[in-house]
Amino acid sequence: MGTIDDIRRYWDEDAATYDDARQHRPTEPAVMAAWTAAVEAALPPPPTAVLDCGAGTGFLSLIAARLGHQVTALDVSPEMLGRLRARAAAEGLHVHTVVGLAAEPPGRDFGAIIERHLLWTLPDPAGALSSWREAAPAGRLVLVESIWGAVDPIEALRSAAGRILGRLHRMPPEHHAEYSDELRRSLPLGHGTHPGTLVSLAVDAGWRTPRLHRLRDVEWAERMALPLAERLVGTAPRFLVVAD
Repeated sequence: MGTIDDIRRYWDEDAATYDDARQHRPTEPAVMAAWTAAVEAALPPPPTAVLDCGAGTGFLSLIAARLGHQVTALDVSPEMLGRLRARAAAEGLHVHTVVGLAAEPPGRDFGAIIERHLLWTLPDPAGALSSWREAAPAGRLVLVESIWGAVDPIEALRSAAGRILGRLHRMPPEHHAEYSDELRRSLPLGHGTHPGTLVSLAVDAGWRTPRLHRLRDVEWAERMALPLAERLVGTAPRFLVVAD
């Protein structure tokens, strides 16, 4: 449990400032509208029993709840889920929260499993995808991901330039700290998420008919909200992997 304990401590500490980063909790109406449209199109019609794995402070959970879904939010970090509950209460939304491992879903009758930028931080992403298949045997998988890290040299350069510009504009950092090199090396996807890798992992776990969608409307709305210099650099390519 050493790795899991390290991950839990990291995200408990990160919870206090996580939503300060615009990538984690965008406040621009157009950006949120683009995200809402993407989630609505990817999920089955409401009301569906949706499990949000690695829910964090509730970005996907709250969108799904606003759309009329019955949402369970699962996360290893109690601090993250505490902030999710506060946001849900402020909006008058009901989201059931469960503290636990992403690979251990709390039930076997979900109509959809969703996640956002979780797979990279799992010690066994393949095992998690298999357990989600068991938890939603007739349901849908929706992976919300982006290209980052070492999987694409061009994106690595763009990201480095974006970080430099972000510091010049005194933007809040994405996280309170970085994962240690040792922890990152222990994670199969710890150095980036390539769409081809995620599609293969989903198929191997028993998910059928995978579809890959580039979230161009989200990217466009995010880019329009940036200062001019950062707009020229652009944003990370964002995509969905959807399977049944």
